Amino acid sequence: MTLKRIILGFLTVFLVVFFIGPSLLGSWQQPQIQSRLELYQTNLLLHATEWQGESGEEANTKSARNALIGTEPLKNAQKQYQEAREQAETNLAKAKTQAEVLLTQTEQQKATINQLQDFITKVDLRLGILQAIQGKPEAAMQTWQSIIQRLEAKDSDSPSLKTAEVLIGLWSQQAQILPNSDSTIKNSLDGWFRYQALAKLYNLQQREAALAELKAAEQEIAEQAVFKLAIVGAVPTIGFLIGVGLILFLLIQRAIKGKDSLLARNEDLSWTTPWDGETILQVFVAGFFLMQILVSVLVLPITLKLFNIDATNFDVRSKALLVFVNYLLVAAAAFLVLYLSIKPFLPLPEGWFRFKILDKWLVWGFCGYLSALPLVILISLINQRIWQGQGGSNPLLSLALEGKDLVALAIFFVTAAIAAPIFEEVLFRGFLLPSLTRYLPVWGAIVVSSLLFAIAHLSLSEVLPLTTLGTILGVVYTRSRNLLAPIFLHSLWNSGTLISLFILGSGV
Repeated sequence: MTLKRIILGFLTVFLVVFFIGPSLLGSWQQPQIQSRLELYQTNLLLHATEWQGESGEEANTKSARNALIGTEPLKNAQKQYQEAREQAETNLAKAKTQAEVLLTQTEQQKATINQLQDFITKVDLRLGILQAIQGKPEAAMQTWQSIIQRLEAKDSDSPSLKTAEVLIGLWSQQAQILPNSDSTIKNSLDGWFRYQALAKLYNLQQREAALAELKAAEQEIAEQAVFKLAIVGAVPTIGFLIGVGLILFLLIQRAIKGKDSLLARNEDLSWTTPWDGETILQVFVAGFFLMQILVSVLVLPITLKLFNIDATNFDVRSKALLVFVNYLLVAAAAFLVLYLSIKPFLPLPEGWFRFKILDKWLVWGFCGYLSALPLVILISLINQRIWQGQGGSNPLLSLALEGKDLVALAIFFVTAAIAAPIFEEVLFRGFLLPSLTRYLPVWGAIVVSSLLFAIAHLSLSEVLPLTTLGTILGVVYTRSRNLLAPIFLHSLWNSGTLISLFILGSGV
């Protein structure tokens, strides 16, 4: 065994034990972004319930609104919030049990427990309002009273406790308006929930002008909500249906035409791979994972410290720029390792790293995207049942969801929709997949490269959906033999995700 192989073996074990394994296990207790997206969409639905449309268009307005939000939006919203609360309660119990087993709490565990407790309290505030608006004031009182009982001994100055007291006063049989009710509601509630609480307050205070202004503002917001729901709901639904039709067409064509079908094109045609598994391992251990650690843990932090820059105080624009710079440095380092690793084998056999501009890569990429929609959505639904809102998500998605700065969003878009597809497709589809065909049939290389592609994102909840997406990317590449096709598909996927995050997180 050579010294190089010993070093590669040591690095592989080190990365699995101290980086990949802990990162995946650490994501186990982290919430998925999907759970938050569902609540964001629920909030849009609640706003849309207030939409009255233009005068004289009541019938058309009601029909269009019902098509988007359903016939029982408040009941459905309450169910969504209750499910979110139950998931949070389950995860809180797990976190506390884990801390009890270890006989101590790490800082991360403390932060997780506090976040879950705070989330449950905020959900209860909103659940109470939903109950009150549906004519169940007694249930609402019990919900808000539970907040007071939890917090009055622990944190008597908690804004949530004061908000619960204000809400109890507003919806009591003998209404009581507490001091600073207006500011308390505005500071603790948002969206439709703030509107309902303020409307109740202004009604009790008989502030007709303020109430009229509030309702006018809510109508504008409701109209925007309807438009956003049409985009995030109707567009993916249309794509889903087209994708199902496309998949059925391809399967039927495969059954009828056999080897002459589109799905059968190049399905058994392997690449001529001049290097062995040692080179494959070298590229991914030293080039991909090790460079991520060196750049993220050493290079960037040391550079920031040398210039006396505190990244913990960064705003969303600075965070977006830091993510972009980090991604470029990792990609540049990985590409350098890739080049040095395959340099002894140049010139490469025909078919490697092929970029053909004058080809049908746009068609392959777009059809691959449509096919991916129904498959990934179905797998994601199953995945949600498995992980129950846990398993973590890409931190970039959370930043994009919360960031309302247009410059920051532009940087996120360049990172996710341009840089990431190029880097990841060259590495996983351009290098790894063809290299694996030296040892595996093409379909096996697609599956293994897709699984490694999913694991590389270091979130347990994303393994199944990303393996599915990676498989489609692999099929598109092996059939088209043009790296531009999976790059385009990957870019479309990330772009669609970012647009949905922006629409849901931009507020109304």
